Amino acid sequence: MNFNMYVPTRILFGAGELNNLHAQKMPGKKALIVISSGKSARSYGYLARVEDQLKMAGIETAVFDRVEANPLRSTVMAGGAFAKENGCDFIVALGGGSSIDAAKAIAVMAANDGDYWDYVFGGTGKGKTMEHKPLPVIAITTTAGTGSETDPWAVVTHETNQEKIGLGNDDMFPVLAVVDPELMLSVPPKFTAYQGFDALFHSVEGYVSKGVSLMSDMFAITAIENISRNLARAVKDGRNIDAREKVAFGNTLSGLVESVGLLTSEHSLEHAMSAYHQQLPHGAGLIMISKAYFTLLIDRHICDGRFVQMAKAMGMDDAKEPEDFIKMLAKLQEDCGVADLKMSDYGIEPKEFEIMARNARNTMGFLFTCDQTELSQGDCIGIYSNSYK
Repeated sequence: MNFNMYVPTRILFGAGELNNLHAQKMPGKKALIVISSGKSARSYGYLARVEDQLKMAGIETAVFDRVEANPLRSTVMAGGAFAKENGCDFIVALGGGSSIDAAKAIAVMAANDGDYWDYVFGGTGKGKTMEHKPLPVIAITTTAGTGSETDPWAVVTHETNQEKIGLGNDDMFPVLAVVDPELMLSVPPKFTAYQGFDALFHSVEGYVSKGVSLMSDMFAITAIENISRNLARAVKDGRNIDAREKVAFGNTLSGLVESVGLLTSEHSLEHAMSAYHQQLPHGAGLIMISKAYFTLLIDRHICDGRFVQMAKAMGMDDAKEPEDFIKMLAKLQEDCGVADLKMSDYGIEPKEFEIMARNARNTMGFLFTCDQTELSQGDCIGIYSNSYK
């Protein structure tokens, strides 16, 4: 029953909650609003609404709009410099997990000198201690995918070293998270699916890792139920606010799972894929390897009962065998139209499997220690091979 829980983020959850941003306590006087390099934040009016809310609160703003789908170290460095140049004393992240992750990393560099990779553990990171606390971050999520609005982690790619690594500490939790499903109605079907599966796997991994407790189980199984039973509805009808809200709820819980529990090496294996292939969406990569990854765990019978419980949470009331989880996972992927994703469509080739497997362990090796069964280099290569199309 032991657990260690620290989640200092205030969460405003529910349809229309963005309208209450102006009434919240602000952590500074001038905000750097961090958004992606795409058009959605502006074209759907989300940026204008956030700027209006901050203006109502008496906050000045500047906008940094260069974040990629997999945020790069160079972009983080540019964002940190931009925040300093504009005299910003806190960050507002507006967007999906990439924008929020980038915002946390920018908050680090806006308050500290040197290179972002100086503070990264793993790979070629130097693992230095930050001299100053990062700037405070307010996270306004427009997707239901990473749970980054309620966890301290920032995943950034070093583009020249092909290293995609998460950095986090207690000072990197957002001080405020706004989870408003109305901002998610415009997400296209395939990205709704990619993001939803990312959130789902945070809780699935948390439910079968070494870090389980009654507290993490409570969050994880509730998240699995809400996401798996509503994601296909959100994919098929993006305007379905009930489905969007339930998936968003599951995503928020999955973020909490990362704070009270652990993930597993599935995430390490995907980070290696998108570290070498920048255009691969993280959620899509997870979908590609998920059946092979969890089948390996099931074949080793590390926690049969937990896979049965997840299958039941996903809607198979009469589930009796751990393999039923794979059946429900495959069905959900089919229902969401993502069962046929191919590594080859993103330029991944079998000759890379050994390199990616080594990269996964060198850059995000900690997650391998969270597995209930030890995965060898051969196991990792096998997961990639069995997933390849």
